[in-house]
Amino acid sequence: MIARSLWALAATACLLGCTAVTRTTHPDQIEIKQLLSADAILLGEQHDAPDHQRIHRDVVQALADQHALTALALEMASQGQSTESLGSNASEEQVRAALQWNSEGWPWVNYGPAVMAAVRAGVPVIGANLPRDRQREAMANSRLDTLLPGPALKAQQQSVRLGHCELLPENQISPMTRIQIARDIAMAQTLMQAARPGKPVLLLTGSGHADRTLGIPQHLPQQFKIKAVLLHAEEDSDATKNTAEFDLFWSAKPAPVVDHCANFAAGRSKAAASAPANMP
Repeated sequence: MIARSLWALAATACLLGCTAVTRTTHPDQIEIKQLLSADAILLGEQHDAPDHQRIHRDVVQALADQHALTALALEMASQGQSTESLGSNASEEQVRAALQWNSEGWPWVNYGPAVMAAVRAGVPVIGANLPRDRQREAMANSRLDTLLPGPALKAQQQSVRLGHCELLPENQISPMTRIQIARDIAMAQTLMQAARPGKPVLLLTGSGHADRTLGIPQHLPQQFKIKAVLLHAEEDSDATKNTAEFDLFWSAKPAPVVDHCANFAAGRSKAAASAPANMP
């Protein structure tokens, strides 16, 4: 999803209540004790911001150095994929194979350093995302529409709408939102299964999934303690206007300026032009 859509939802999300305590800090001055009280740490990134992936690696290394990391969980790999059977000296090729890594969707050059830092420290890396073969089932599952409070469901639908540059037919908004909700549920389940007392699980994921009011935290029991961290550009003042969504805000360099909507529209036009004439 395009990161700026998250900020477009701020007013809607605040309907859910802006009550959580927020602190602003900088990831280069991480105090591990801020994170250790949690069962899981959700590190919400913008996927096309290289500095966010640099911070991933720094956080993994800092936690591993303190022997304070149970597992590294990834949105970038599916449930069931794991490095647990590999040793700490495994090659990058072995790690990518174990995780069935999709380098086209998730460039290894960006995410590999954090993954390998965990492997070298003897920390298992596990896939957390909903497998692709379960997405069609999720699209048709109307029960997923009932799992978020009304304002949160509307905010998720708007996020899908804006994340696809308002080019999706309206009848696809609900099915695509169900996939988003099902992915959040899958990642929540992964965190609960991996959690161990006294050592948090670290999840690398997109900022929308880490949002307390909309994402994964909505599908975790109240007694399951999390720290939801947002990585954001310093100049993005909207990131700190509301306090219900995240526990910590960490400044990071912004992503390169790219017109994602122009690229998305061009891709749709190219796909339509190359489709067989008898396709509906």
